Amino acid sequence: MSSPLSRLTCLRDYEVQARQRLPAGTWAYLNAGGADGLTHIWNEQAFKKIALWPRVLNNVGGGSTSLDLFGVRHKHPIFIAPMAYHGLAHAEAEHATAAAAAAMKAAFVVSTQASVPIEALSHRSAEGHLWFQLYLQDDRYVSLDLIQRAERAGFKAIVITVDAPIQGSRNEDQRQAFQLPTAVQPVNLAPYACRQINTTLPAGASLFQHPLIAQMPTWEAVAWLIRQTRLPVLLKGILNPLDVAPALDTGASGIVVSNHGGRVLDTLPAMLDCLPGIVAEVRARVPVLADGGIRRGSDVFKALALGADAVLIGRPILHGLAVAGSTGVAHVLNLLLGELEATMVLTGCKRYRTSMLPACAGLIAQADMSSASQAAMRKSTEQPMPLTGKQARRSIPGGKTWAVTEDPWTAWTFDRHDKQPQFLLQDDTAAC
Repeated sequence: MSSPLSRLTCLRDYEVQARQRLPAGTWAYLNAGGADGLTHIWNEQAFKKIALWPRVLNNVGGGSTSLDLFGVRHKHPIFIAPMAYHGLAHAEAEHATAAAAAAMKAAFVVSTQASVPIEALSHRSAEGHLWFQLYLQDDRYVSLDLIQRAERAGFKAIVITVDAPIQGSRNEDQRQAFQLPTAVQPVNLAPYACRQINTTLPAGASLFQHPLIAQMPTWEAVAWLIRQTRLPVLLKGILNPLDVAPALDTGASGIVVSNHGGRVLDTLPAMLDCLPGIVAEVRARVPVLADGGIRRGSDVFKALALGADAVLIGRPILHGLAVAGSTGVAHVLNLLLGELEATMVLTGCKRYRTSMLPACAGLIAQADMSSASQAAMRKSTEQPMPLTGKQARRSIPGGKTWAVTEDPWTAWTFDRHDKQPQFLLQDDTAAC
Protein backbone atom coordinates (compact mmCIF):
# COMPACT_ATOMS: atom_id res chain seq x y z
CA MET A 1 0.00 0.00 0.00
CA SER A 2 1.47 3.34 -1.03
CA SER A 3 2.07 6.14 1.47
CA PRO A 4 -0.34 9.11 1.35
CA LEU A 5 2.74 11.25 0.70
CA SER A 6 3.47 9.35 -2.51
CA ARG A 7 0.86 11.52 -4.25
CA LEU A 8 2.73 14.66 -3.19
CA THR A 9 5.31 14.77 -5.93
CA CYS A 10 6.64 18.33 -5.68
CA LEU A 11 6.63 21.38 -3.43
CA ARG A 12 3.61 22.87 -5.19
CA ASP A 13 1.56 19.80 -4.18
CA TYR A 14 2.41 20.51 -0.55
CA GLU A 15 1.40 24.15 -0.94
CA VAL A 16 -2.05 23.16 -2.22
CA GLN A 17 -2.57 20.68 0.61
CA ALA A 18 -1.36 23.10 3.28
CA ARG A 19 -3.73 25.81 2.13
CA GLN A 20 -6.64 23.39 2.39
CA ARG A 21 -5.67 22.33 5.91
CA LEU A 22 -4.87 25.66 7.56
CA PRO A 23 -7.37 28.32 8.68
CA ALA A 24 -7.54 31.28 6.30
CA GLY A 25 -5.96 33.67 8.80
CA THR A 26 -3.08 31.32 9.57
CA TRP A 27 -2.49 30.75 5.87
CA ALA A 28 -2.38 34.49 5.27
CA TYR A 29 0.15 35.01 8.05
CA LEU A 30 2.44 32.18 6.97
CA ASN A 31 2.24 32.55 3.21
CA ALA A 32 1.23 36.03 2.08
CA GLY A 33 3.65 38.67 0.88
CA GLY A 34 3.68 42.29 1.93
CA ALA A 35 1.30 44.86 0.41
CA ASP A 36 0.35 43.65 -3.10
CA GLY A 37 2.66 40.63 -2.93
CA LEU A 38 4.59 41.57 -6.06
CA THR A 39 8.06 40.77 -4.72
CA HIS A 40 6.77 37.43 -3.48
CA ILE A 41 5.61 36.65 -7.02
CA TRP A 42 8.77 37.99 -8.66
CA ASN A 43 10.97 35.79 -6.47
CA GLU A 44 9.54 32.68 -8.09
CA GLN A 45 9.23 34.16 -11.58
CA ALA A 46 12.93 35.05 -11.68
CA PHE A 47 13.89 31.36 -11.68
CA LYS A 48 11.51 30.63 -14.54
CA LYS A 49 13.32 33.15 -16.74
CA ILE A 50 16.54 31.15 -16.67
CA ALA A 51 16.84 28.01 -18.77
CA LEU A 52 19.53 25.35 -18.37
CA TRP A 53 22.27 24.65 -20.90
CA PRO A 54 23.22 20.95 -20.59
CA ARG A 55 26.38 19.00 -21.33
CA VAL A 56 25.90 15.38 -22.38
CA LEU A 57 27.95 12.18 -22.02
CA ASN A 58 29.94 13.55 -19.11
CA ASN A 59 31.07 11.12 -16.45
CA VAL A 60 29.18 12.13 -13.32
CA GLY A 61 30.00 9.03 -11.27
CA GLY A 62 31.03 9.86 -7.72
CA GLY A 63 29.25 13.19 -7.81
CA SER A 64 28.43 15.06 -4.62
CA THR A 65 26.43 18.01 -3.30
CA SER A 66 28.43 18.30 -0.07
CA LEU A 67 30.09 21.48 1.11
CA ASP A 68 32.00 22.92 4.07
CA LEU A 69 30.80 26.06 5.83
CA PHE A 70 32.42 27.48 8.96
CA GLY A 71 34.20 24.24 9.74
CA VAL A 72 31.12 22.02 9.42
CA ARG A 73 30.63 19.50 6.63
CA HIS A 74 27.14 19.66 5.13
CA LYS A 75 25.71 16.85 3.04
CA HIS A 76 24.01 19.31 0.73
CA PRO A 77 23.49 23.09 0.30
CA ILE A 78 19.73 23.10 1.07
CA PHE A 79 19.12 24.79 4.43
CA ILE A 80 15.94 25.72 6.32
CA ALA A 81 15.34 29.47 6.46
CA PRO A 82 14.37 31.22 9.70
CA MET A 83 10.61 31.55 10.04
CA ALA A 84 8.48 32.55 13.00
CA TYR A 85 5.95 30.40 14.82
CA HIS A 86 6.15 26.90 13.38
CA GLY A 87 3.53 26.14 16.00
CA LEU A 88 0.96 27.74 13.71
CA ALA A 89 1.55 24.95 11.19
CA HIS A 90 1.85 21.97 13.51
CA ALA A 91 1.47 21.18 17.21
CA GLU A 92 5.06 19.89 17.45
CA ALA A 93 6.29 23.21 16.07
CA GLU A 94 10.06 23.67 15.74
CA HIS A 95 10.66 20.30 17.41
CA ALA A 96 9.24 18.60 14.32
CA THR A 97 11.21 20.83 11.96
CA ALA A 98 14.45 20.18 13.86
CA ALA A 99 13.84 16.43 13.76
CA ALA A 100 13.36 16.56 9.99
CA ALA A 101 16.44 18.73 9.55
CA ALA A 102 18.49 16.22 11.54
CA ALA A 103 17.17 13.32 9.50
CA MET A 104 18.03 15.08 6.25
CA LYS A 105 21.34 16.54 7.51
CA ALA A 106 20.06 20.03 6.72
CA ALA A 107 21.08 23.18 8.57
CA PHE A 108 18.11 24.73 10.37
CA VAL A 109 18.11 28.45 11.15
CA VAL A 110 15.88 28.86 14.20
CA SER A 111 14.01 32.17 14.44
CA THR A 112 14.08 34.60 17.35
CA GLN A 113 10.30 34.28 17.12
CA ALA A 114 10.25 30.50 17.36
CA SER A 115 7.31 28.89 19.12
CA VAL A 116 9.64 27.02 21.50
CA PRO A 117 12.59 28.16 23.63
CA ILE A 118 15.88 27.78 21.79
CA GLU A 119 17.20 25.85 24.79
CA ALA A 120 14.55 23.19 24.12
CA LEU A 121 16.28 22.40 20.83
CA SER A 122 19.78 22.11 22.30
CA HIS A 123 19.73 18.31 22.13
CA ARG A 124 19.91 18.71 18.34
CA SER A 125 22.97 20.95 18.51
CA ALA A 126 25.47 18.09 18.67
CA GLU A 127 24.65 17.33 15.04
CA GLY A 128 26.20 20.69 14.12
CA HIS A 129 23.37 22.00 11.98
CA LEU A 130 21.47 24.44 14.22
CA TRP A 131 21.91 28.16 13.56
CA PHE A 132 20.14 31.01 15.35
CA GLN A 133 18.47 33.95 13.63
CA LEU A 134 18.46 37.22 15.54
CA TYR A 135 16.08 40.12 15.11
CA LEU A 136 18.02 43.10 16.40
CA GLN A 137 16.36 44.41 19.55
CA ASP A 138 16.20 48.09 20.49
CA ASP A 139 18.28 47.24 23.58
CA ARG A 140 21.61 45.85 22.33
CA TYR A 141 22.08 43.90 25.56
CA VAL A 142 18.88 41.98 24.86
CA SER A 143 20.30 41.08 21.45
CA LEU A 144 23.55 40.03 23.11
CA ASP A 145 21.75 37.88 25.66
CA LEU A 146 19.86 36.08 22.89
CA ILE A 147 23.15 35.36 21.12
CA GLN A 148 24.72 34.08 24.32
CA ARG A 149 21.73 31.82 24.94
CA ALA A 150 22.23 30.36 21.45
CA GLU A 151 25.92 29.84 22.19
CA ARG A 152 25.15 27.98 25.41
CA ALA A 153 22.55 25.85 23.60
CA GLY A 154 25.21 24.70 21.12
CA PHE A 155 24.12 26.59 18.02
CA LYS A 156 26.86 26.84 15.40
CA ALA A 157 26.22 30.20 13.71
CA ILE A 158 24.24 33.42 14.11
CA VAL A 159 22.16 34.98 11.32
CA ILE A 160 21.26 38.63 11.98
CA THR A 161 18.29 39.90 9.99
CA VAL A 162 19.02 43.47 8.88
CA ASP A 163 16.17 44.20 6.45
CA ALA A 164 13.19 44.33 8.81
CA PRO A 165 13.66 47.01 11.49
CA ILE A 166 9.89 47.53 11.23
CA GLN A 167 7.11 45.35 9.90
CA GLY A 168 5.92 45.93 6.36
CA SER A 169 2.33 46.37 5.20
CA ARG A 170 0.77 42.96 5.73
CA ASN A 171 -2.59 43.69 4.12
CA GLU A 172 -3.69 40.07 3.81
CA ASP A 173 -3.12 39.50 7.53
CA GLN A 174 -5.15 42.61 8.24
CA ARG A 175 -8.01 41.50 5.98
CA GLN A 176 -8.14 38.21 7.88
CA ALA A 177 -7.86 40.01 11.26
CA PHE A 178 -5.17 37.49 12.17
CA GLN A 179 -4.07 37.26 15.80
CA LEU A 180 -1.59 34.86 17.33
CA PRO A 181 -3.33 32.16 19.36
CA THR A 182 -2.54 32.07 23.07
CA ALA A 183 -0.61 28.82 22.67
CA VAL A 184 1.76 30.29 20.07
CA GLN A 185 3.81 33.23 21.31
CA PRO A 186 7.37 34.63 20.94
CA VAL A 187 8.58 32.70 23.98
CA ASN A 188 12.24 33.57 23.46
CA LEU A 189 11.47 37.27 23.94
CA ALA A 190 9.31 36.76 27.02
CA PRO A 191 12.16 37.32 29.53
CA TYR A 192 12.72 40.80 28.12
CA ALA A 193 9.11 42.00 27.92
CA CYS A 194 9.66 44.76 30.47
CA ARG A 195 12.52 46.17 28.36
CA GLN A 196 10.67 46.36 25.05
CA ILE A 197 9.43 49.59 23.46
CA ASN A 198 5.70 49.89 22.80
CA THR A 199 5.43 49.65 19.01
CA THR A 200 1.90 51.04 18.75
CA LEU A 201 1.78 54.18 16.58
CA PRO A 202 -1.00 56.62 17.58
CA ALA A 203 -3.32 57.77 14.82
CA GLY A 204 -1.87 60.71 12.92
CA ALA A 205 1.59 60.35 14.45
CA SER A 206 4.70 60.25 12.27
CA LEU A 207 6.65 57.03 12.21
CA PHE A 208 9.86 59.07 12.15
CA GLN A 209 9.08 60.38 15.62
CA HIS A 210 8.55 56.93 17.13
CA PRO A 211 11.10 55.85 19.78
CA LEU A 212 11.64 52.60 17.87
CA ILE A 213 12.95 54.54 14.88
CA ALA A 214 15.17 56.72 17.05
CA GLN A 215 16.77 53.57 18.50
CA MET A 216 17.05 51.57 15.29
CA PRO A 217 20.31 49.57 15.17
CA THR A 218 23.13 50.74 12.89
CA TRP A 219 26.19 49.14 11.32
CA GLU A 220 28.10 50.05 14.49
CA ALA A 221 25.60 48.13 16.63
CA VAL A 222 26.00 45.07 14.42
CA ALA A 223 29.79 45.31 14.56
CA TRP A 224 29.62 45.52 18.38
CA LEU A 225 27.49 42.37 18.56
CA ILE A 226 29.79 40.46 16.24
CA ARG A 227 32.76 41.31 18.45
CA GLN A 228 30.97 39.76 21.44
CA THR A 229 30.55 36.26 20.01
CA ARG A 230 32.88 33.47 19.00
CA LEU A 231 30.35 32.17 16.46
CA PRO A 232 30.35 33.06 12.76
CA VAL A 233 27.76 35.76 12.06
CA LEU A 234 25.93 36.15 8.75
CA LEU A 235 23.90 39.22 7.79
CA LYS A 236 20.57 38.39 6.17
CA GLY A 237 18.70 40.82 3.93
CA ILE A 238 21.46 42.27 1.76
CA LEU A 239 20.26 43.15 -1.78
CA ASN A 240 22.22 46.24 -2.77
CA PRO A 241 25.91 45.76 -3.68
CA LEU A 242 26.62 49.07 -1.95
CA ASP A 243 25.77 47.40 1.37
CA VAL A 244 28.42 44.69 0.94
CA ALA A 245 31.39 46.82 2.04
CA PRO A 246 29.81 48.07 5.29
CA ALA A 247 28.50 44.55 5.96
CA LEU A 248 31.98 43.06 5.70
CA ASP A 249 33.45 45.95 7.69
CA THR A 250 31.35 44.81 10.66
CA GLY A 251 33.29 41.54 10.67
CA ALA A 252 30.43 39.48 9.26
CA SER A 253 31.41 35.95 8.24
CA GLY A 254 28.75 35.62 5.55
CA ILE A 255 25.93 37.31 3.66
CA VAL A 256 22.42 36.09 2.94
CA VAL A 257 20.89 37.63 -0.17
CA SER A 258 17.22 37.99 0.70
CA ASN A 259 14.21 40.29 0.38
CA HIS A 260 12.52 38.63 3.36
CA GLY A 261 10.35 36.56 1.04
CA GLY A 262 8.65 39.74 -0.12
CA ARG A 263 7.06 40.09 3.32
CA VAL A 264 8.47 43.49 4.37
CA LEU A 265 8.84 46.06 1.56
CA ASP A 266 6.92 45.20 -1.59
CA THR A 267 8.37 45.85 -5.08
CA LEU A 268 11.91 45.06 -4.01
CA PRO A 269 13.63 43.17 -6.85
CA ALA A 270 13.62 39.39 -6.95
CA MET A 271 16.35 37.76 -4.88
CA LEU A 272 17.81 35.99 -7.91
CA ASP A 273 18.19 39.25 -9.82
CA CYS A 274 20.24 40.67 -6.92
CA LEU A 275 22.39 37.60 -6.25
CA PRO A 276 25.00 38.07 -9.02
CA GLY A 277 25.76 41.66 -8.06
CA ILE A 278 26.28 40.70 -4.42
CA VAL A 279 28.51 37.76 -5.36
CA ALA A 280 30.59 40.02 -7.61
CA GLU A 281 31.01 42.61 -4.85
CA VAL A 282 31.85 40.03 -2.17
CA ARG A 283 34.65 38.64 -4.36
CA ALA A 284 34.80 35.30 -2.56
CA ARG A 285 35.79 36.87 0.77
CA VAL A 286 32.90 35.26 2.66
CA PRO A 287 30.18 32.73 1.82
CA VAL A 288 27.02 34.00 0.14
CA LEU A 289 23.68 32.27 0.74
CA ALA A 290 20.51 32.78 -1.29
CA ASP A 291 17.01 32.99 0.19
CA GLY A 292 13.76 33.44 -1.72
CA GLY A 293 11.57 31.88 -4.38
CA ILE A 294 13.08 28.39 -4.60
CA ARG A 295 10.47 25.75 -5.40
CA ARG A 296 12.46 23.20 -7.42
CA GLY A 297 15.82 21.48 -7.22
CA SER A 298 16.61 23.11 -10.54
CA ASP A 299 16.07 26.47 -8.80
CA VAL A 300 18.69 25.44 -6.26
CA PHE A 301 21.03 24.61 -9.15
CA LYS A 302 20.47 28.02 -10.74
CA ALA A 303 21.19 29.85 -7.48
CA LEU A 304 24.41 27.87 -7.05
CA ALA A 305 25.39 28.54 -10.66
CA LEU A 306 24.88 32.25 -10.01
CA GLY A 307 27.39 32.09 -7.18
CA ALA A 308 25.53 31.10 -4.01
CA ASP A 309 27.24 28.69 -1.63
CA ALA A 310 23.95 27.41 -0.25
CA VAL A 311 20.25 28.23 -0.31
CA LEU A 312 17.57 28.74 2.32
CA ILE A 313 14.07 27.31 1.92
CA GLY A 314 11.20 29.12 3.63
CA ARG A 315 7.48 28.73 3.00
CA PRO A 316 7.67 25.17 1.55
CA ILE A 317 9.06 23.97 4.89
CA LEU A 318 5.96 25.26 6.68
CA HIS A 319 3.77 23.70 3.98
CA GLY A 320 5.38 20.32 4.61
CA LEU A 321 5.05 20.81 8.36
CA ALA A 322 1.34 21.65 8.06
CA VAL A 323 0.61 18.61 5.91
CA ALA A 324 2.61 15.88 7.65
CA GLY A 325 4.69 17.22 10.52
CA SER A 326 8.35 16.24 10.60
CA THR A 327 7.76 13.64 7.89
CA GLY A 328 6.40 16.33 5.58
CA VAL A 329 9.38 18.62 6.20
CA ALA A 330 11.81 15.78 5.54
CA HIS A 331 9.93 14.89 2.36
CA VAL A 332 10.08 18.49 1.12
CA LEU A 333 13.84 18.55 1.67
CA ASN A 334 14.24 15.14 0.03
CA LEU A 335 12.24 16.23 -3.03
CA LEU A 336 14.47 19.27 -3.48
CA LEU A 337 17.66 17.29 -3.00
CA GLY A 338 16.53 14.61 -5.45
CA GLU A 339 15.66 17.23 -8.05
CA LEU A 340 18.99 19.00 -7.51
CA GLU A 341 20.94 15.78 -8.04
CA ALA A 342 18.88 14.92 -11.13
CA THR A 343 19.54 18.40 -12.54
CA MET A 344 23.27 17.94 -11.94
CA VAL A 345 23.27 14.58 -13.69
CA LEU A 346 21.23 15.81 -16.65
CA THR A 347 23.43 18.87 -17.12
CA GLY A 348 26.59 16.80 -16.75
CA CYS A 349 27.73 18.23 -13.42
CA LYS A 350 29.07 15.89 -10.76
CA ARG A 351 30.38 18.12 -8.01
CA TYR A 352 29.57 21.28 -6.12
CA ARG A 353 32.41 23.50 -4.92
CA THR A 354 31.95 26.31 -2.43
CA SER A 355 34.17 28.71 -4.37
CA MET A 356 32.12 31.64 -5.67
CA LEU A 357 34.17 31.89 -8.84
CA PRO A 358 35.53 28.43 -9.72
CA ALA A 359 38.93 28.17 -11.36
CA CYS A 360 37.26 26.84 -14.50
CA ALA A 361 34.10 28.75 -15.30
CA GLY A 362 31.59 29.25 -18.05
CA LEU A 363 30.04 32.69 -17.88
CA ILE A 364 26.66 33.74 -19.19
CA ALA A 365 25.83 37.38 -18.81
CA GLN A 366 23.50 40.21 -19.57
CA ALA A 367 25.37 43.49 -19.51
CA ASP A 368 24.52 47.15 -19.79
CA MET A 369 26.00 47.61 -23.25
CA SER A 370 25.19 49.40 -26.46
CA SER A 371 22.92 47.71 -29.00
CA ALA A 372 25.92 47.09 -31.25
CA SER A 373 27.84 45.43 -28.44
CA GLN A 374 24.84 43.30 -27.51
CA ALA A 375 24.45 42.20 -31.11
CA ALA A 376 28.10 41.22 -31.22
CA MET A 377 27.78 39.25 -28.04
CA ARG A 378 24.63 37.49 -29.28
CA LYS A 379 26.60 36.39 -32.31
CA SER A 380 29.16 34.86 -29.97
CA THR A 381 26.56 32.38 -28.74
CA GLU A 382 26.89 30.69 -32.12
CA GLN A 383 30.67 30.41 -31.73
CA PRO A 384 31.53 30.23 -28.03
CA MET A 385 34.81 31.83 -27.02
CA PRO A 386 37.32 29.68 -25.13
CA LEU A 387 39.01 31.43 -22.23
CA THR A 388 40.84 30.51 -19.09
CA GLY A 389 39.35 30.60 -15.63
CA LYS A 390 41.44 33.68 -14.83
CA GLN A 391 40.08 35.46 -17.89
CA ALA A 392 36.56 34.43 -16.99
CA ARG A 393 36.89 36.10 -13.61
CA ARG A 394 38.13 39.31 -15.21
CA SER A 395 35.32 39.25 -17.74
CA ILE A 396 32.43 39.65 -15.27
CA PRO A 397 30.42 42.57 -16.64
CA GLY A 398 28.96 45.25 -14.42
CA GLY A 399 25.55 44.44 -15.74
CA LYS A 400 22.35 43.09 -14.38
CA THR A 401 22.46 39.31 -14.59
CA TRP A 402 25.28 36.81 -14.89
CA ALA A 403 25.99 33.22 -13.98
CA VAL A 404 29.23 31.60 -12.92
CA THR A 405 29.40 27.88 -13.45
CA GLU A 406 31.78 25.06 -12.65
CA ASP A 407 32.69 22.51 -15.28
CA PRO A 408 30.22 21.73 -16.61
CA TRP A 409 27.79 23.97 -14.71
CA THR A 410 25.98 26.24 -17.13
CA ALA A 411 22.81 28.29 -17.04
CA TRP A 412 21.36 30.35 -19.87
CA THR A 413 20.24 33.82 -18.94
CA PHE A 414 17.62 35.58 -21.05
CA ASP A 415 17.10 39.27 -21.50
CA ARG A 416 14.16 40.29 -19.31
CA HIS A 417 12.52 42.28 -22.10
CA ASP A 418 13.02 40.66 -25.49
CA LYS A 419 13.80 37.14 -24.19
CA GLN A 420 16.85 36.98 -26.46
CA PRO A 421 19.88 35.12 -25.12
CA GLN A 422 22.78 37.44 -24.39
CA PHE A 423 26.24 35.90 -24.55
CA LEU A 424 27.96 32.72 -23.60
CA LEU A 425 31.60 32.36 -22.66
CA GLN A 426 32.44 28.68 -22.32
CA ASP A 427 35.65 27.37 -20.82
CA ASP A 428 36.46 23.88 -22.06
CA THR A 429 40.07 23.85 -20.88
CA ALA A 430 41.60 20.66 -19.57
CA ALA A 431 42.30 22.34 -16.24
CA CYS A 432 38.78 21.45 -15.11
